[in-house]
Amino acid sequence: MTSSRRTFLKSGAVAVTAAALMPRHLFAAPAKIQRVGLQLYSVRDAMAKDPAGTLKMLSDMGYKYVEHANYIDRKFYGWDAKEFKKRLTDLDLQMPSGHTVMRPEHWDAAKNDFTDAWKATVEDAAYMGQKFVISPWMDERVRHDTDLLKRTMEQFNKSGELCQKYKMKFGYHNHDFEFTTMVGDMRLFDYIMQNTDPDKVAQQLDIGNMYGRENNPISLIEKYPGRFVSMHVKDEIKSATNTEGTGYESTILGRGVLNVSNVLKAAKKTGGTVYLIIEQESYQGIDPLECVKIDLQTMKKWGY
Repeated sequence: MTSSRRTFLKSGAVAVTAAALMPRHLFAAPAKIQRVGLQLYSVRDAMAKDPAGTLKMLSDMGYKYVEHANYIDRKFYGWDAKEFKKRLTDLDLQMPSGHTVMRPEHWDAAKNDFTDAWKATVEDAAYMGQKFVISPWMDERVRHDTDLLKRTMEQFNKSGELCQKYKMKFGYHNHDFEFTTMVGDMRLFDYIMQNTDPDKVAQQLDIGNMYGRENNPISLIEKYPGRFVSMHVKDEIKSATNTEGTGYESTILGRGVLNVSNVLKAAKKTGGTVYLIIEQESYQGIDPLECVKIDLQTMKKWGY
């Protein structure tokens, strides 16, 4: 994920998602269903200029599933849930998941309940027929405050309970800091995995974000079998201009250093992965829409 994406997440201008609670058998390996979608942040500029036209182009490319990254004031890309759902349906598109950042402020300690804003996030996601409400970020203050981190894990699990009431599941999406931040003698990534209830909190493994910090996603899939119901599919190349500190940026699938095809085989066999979400955030001078068209073609060549 690029620095611009991080800024986008920090500002809170991010997407909400949700979706039907996945039965436990879907978490058993191997996964029997594989659905390939696109994280719309991959074409963020086009979505900002012409969301209707961009969605039509994605549908024409052959995409059937999208993951949103823009839910602001109860609107998806400027449309309320009713209108956005209609536009997706008219294009034969479905939205199984989306991103919205859960922050400590979404829990009202005085009321011992979630704020109305977070409840609305879940309600709108449920209306959209989504399957996951995924938080793609963790505030830095949470990472370095053990007590706040513990409360955040409890909040994640409570959000899972809230989502279950709507037949959905809450989820978390990693970046790279989970592999460098330590909680005692444990990596933050492992702390999250060990302190979230698998029945309530899904994990969306981003294999690109982690590269340069943790370069072996297959080892994580084997360490936590059945835990990664969703995956962000990326490839990476070295980058002299990378500002995140990992030294890599995303590129067209199959043109980078990640053996993505082997990772996908492990995800299907051991990870319990059902949803494969393409995300490309850097383009090396190629039009982003052309990039995601090639990405989808590559996935089809690999059998997905």
